[in-house]
Amino acid sequence: MSEQLAIHGGKPTVPAGTIKPWPQITDADRQAVMEVLSGQSINEQRRIQAEALSQEWATYVGRKYCIPTNSGTAALHMCIAALGIEPGDEVIVPAFTFWATAAGVLHHNAIPIFVDIDPKTFCIDAAQIEGKLSERTKAVIAVHIHGMPADMDAILAVATQHGLKVIEDAAQAHGSKYKGVPCGSIGDVAGFSTQMSKTLTTGSEGGLFVTDDEDYHKQAALLQYFGELVVPGRERQEQEYNAYGLGWMYRGDVFGQAFVRSQLKRLDTNNALRIRNCNFLTEHLSKIKGIETPYVPPQCQPVYYNYVVGVKPDEVGLSISPRIFREKVQEALTAEGIHVGQWQRRPVPAQEIFQAQIGYGQGCPWTCGHAQPVEYRQEDYPNATAFIDSHFYLFDVNPPNDLDLMKLYVEAFEKVMDNLDRLVE
Repeated sequence: MSEQLAIHGGKPTVPAGTIKPWPQITDADRQAVMEVLSGQSINEQRRIQAEALSQEWATYVGRKYCIPTNSGTAALHMCIAALGIEPGDEVIVPAFTFWATAAGVLHHNAIPIFVDIDPKTFCIDAAQIEGKLSERTKAVIAVHIHGMPADMDAILAVATQHGLKVIEDAAQAHGSKYKGVPCGSIGDVAGFSTQMSKTLTTGSEGGLFVTDDEDYHKQAALLQYFGELVVPGRERQEQEYNAYGLGWMYRGDVFGQAFVRSQLKRLDTNNALRIRNCNFLTEHLSKIKGIETPYVPPQCQPVYYNYVVGVKPDEVGLSISPRIFREKVQEALTAEGIHVGQWQRRPVPAQEIFQAQIGYGQGCPWTCGHAQPVEYRQEDYPNATAFIDSHFYLFDVNPPNDLDLMKLYVEAFEKVMDNLDRLVE
């Protein structure tokens, strides 16, 4: 007789306190942050940390230029501005992503046009991009979702054929590679997030804009500080108080920049440990009927910002919907002591801002006199909808959690799936 589920009064598989949080903070990280306070001038540290982070991340990702920002959303907005995208221009965005991808487009008064996702990688389906193009399309945003590289060759082929720019949303893909090339170094521009949960983090909020183009770099820099060109820590000496264009306050925090620089030294090591954990999970969870593990194309090296699990009720002879089955499995795994859950609850174009086209008020940017009518029909994104219904995330695959914890995860999955008759009765 199989062991009783924790949700029914049995003993949880993963004891309380076993799971270690992310980010892992070391004495080196603490020392890096304290060094900001070691001198007499924090203002000078702002320049030191920003310049060093710019150089170090540009070198790591293989780009000429990097601008640290206060969020990944800011970095994506800077991508849009850098490419000269104008009000009413259209930008292709995957239907499944964090909505900040589309927000970066709206922030510049441009129009997101959504494309459904590939049902295996959950990145944008490059084969569907062409059908969404118009004379107003100026760029495509390739999101490396969950740290899985998008199909960049296919995306670049469409972009080249139609004269479009390519933006990489690499918010979740620090260290991911496509055909051996780092994500974020393939398109015209790219934006990364260094928010607390990311594989490279400030411990709070932050972002990184990168490009190889000098003009794109200059245009993006105008957004960072109210449309002016100012070196952090050199405001009094160099600031003209003359805005060259519309800008925001997108500069990053000095303490976060010190922290993320320290974390960067261990990024490859941490990624390798995360990948090892996830490869172990895939090896074992893929043997369990009713469970779907991540598909990795041969040209891709993901870093597993999230480990994605799918459910297949038909494989275990259940005539219930994937959504209901997912909810029951999630509930049971949670009781076993595992942190699981969902992230996005609907495709981005199904969110109210797009369904009602609220924008800036009175329908702008969709009805500002410079845009063509756009309709966001939920039936146009069946793969994104199906993904949300049938998939969830297994969290805490990050170091210092190791294979001992992953083994407990596998035990919990086996226990839950062995008790389906009692779980879904």
